[in-house]
Amino acid sequence: MNNISNIDNIPKEYMYDPDFQSKLKTILIGDAIGCEKIYVNIDYVKPGAESTKYHSHSVQEEFFLILSGKGLLRIDGEKILIKKGDVISKPAGKNITHQFINNSSEILQILDIGTREKDDIITYPDENTIYLKDKKLVFDINDSIKDWTSELNE
Repeated sequence: MNNISNIDNIPKEYMYDPDFQSKLKTILIGDAIGCEKIYVNIDYVKPGAESTKYHSHSVQEEFFLILSGKGLLRIDGEKILIKKGDVISKPAGKNITHQFINNSSEILQILDIGTREKDDIITYPDENTIYLKDKKLVFDINDSIKDWTSELNE
């Protein structure tokens, strides 16, 4: 693996939807050049599409740079206009719920950099779902045990 490359030379095996048939194409730049502790992606979001499901991370830190286009950042219940040149920091451990929405007529291009955290717990509030990344398990919040306690049974 070469640690230096040009984005135009990244093999298709390091892309989600390389032919951009769906609403989102992602180039896994960091994986392609050997990044280990961080991921570095470029996301291309088609008009009318969302970058991901609305979610938050328990320990993952993320940074976003809008490379081109415009849209909305849905963050902690608010919708904020974003455009080329905007930078967004999502610090670790803050459980900041976020999602990009392309409400424009042009492709929204986002540089997405973050830490790789195997113990991350991802919460999807729109679906009342929790994902335990290290265990690859998904739970419905509505199915939680209501009267459970950590105290010993007597």
